[in-house]
Amino acid sequence: MIELFFWPTPNGMKPLLLLRESGLDYRLTEVNINAGEQFSADFLKIALNGRIPAIIDHSPTGGGEPVSVFESGAILIYLAEKVGRFLPTEQRKRVEVLEWLMWQMAGLGPMLGQNHHFNAYAPEQVPYAIKRYDQEASRLYAVLDARLAGREFICDDYTIADMACYPWVARYERHKVSLSDFPEVSRWFFAIGQREAVVAAYQEANQINKGQAVTQSVGNVLFGQTAETIRKAVSQSE
Repeated sequence: MIELFFWPTPNGMKPLLLLRESGLDYRLTEVNINAGEQFSADFLKIALNGRIPAIIDHSPTGGGEPVSVFESGAILIYLAEKVGRFLPTEQRKRVEVLEWLMWQMAGLGPMLGQNHHFNAYAPEQVPYAIKRYDQEASRLYAVLDARLAGREFICDDYTIADMACYPWVARYERHKVSLSDFPEVSRWFFAIGQREAVVAAYQEANQINKGQAVTQSVGNVLFGQTAETIRKAVSQSE
């Protein structure tokens, strides 16, 4: 059984999509990041970075003690290898999927996250930052649009690359992006959104954190962490 430490963010949705697609037995353990639960002693023992998602595989392949994994990309690789799906074993195809997974991890996610932050959450307007991340969001959507030209999915088949990218594109309105400007992304996005497992995953996620606004106090938790915050949390977990 897979225990998924979860909050309904784009990164949190990635492993939930795979779990729904694979049929693996799982349970959600909510980690309310708005309340700072990601810095609890128990969670830091699993994910020292203090970020969701994380998993514990209570029935790892080959038996033995439970296996914990943090970082959404690492979780996707782990689960795909566990079920033998969504990540090819043939070298060239595998490398291609991992390239696009890393593209999402290093580019699409962080840049769209900054875009959303400066457009929606920053306590003051920073014109340079807004322009910088608006432009980068547009560039990244264009990269994905070019990649999807003539392809049903990002790679040959539906893979963890699609599962990694989809939840971020699902927030395109927050990025001030019009999907009509990126027709290949639009086609791909709406097709994936109709998959039974994707619909089920979002229905499940929508039962969590319904309508909770990011107030100033919540923003202080989400965006006000420092080195001292981590040191204090780690010392309390020892």
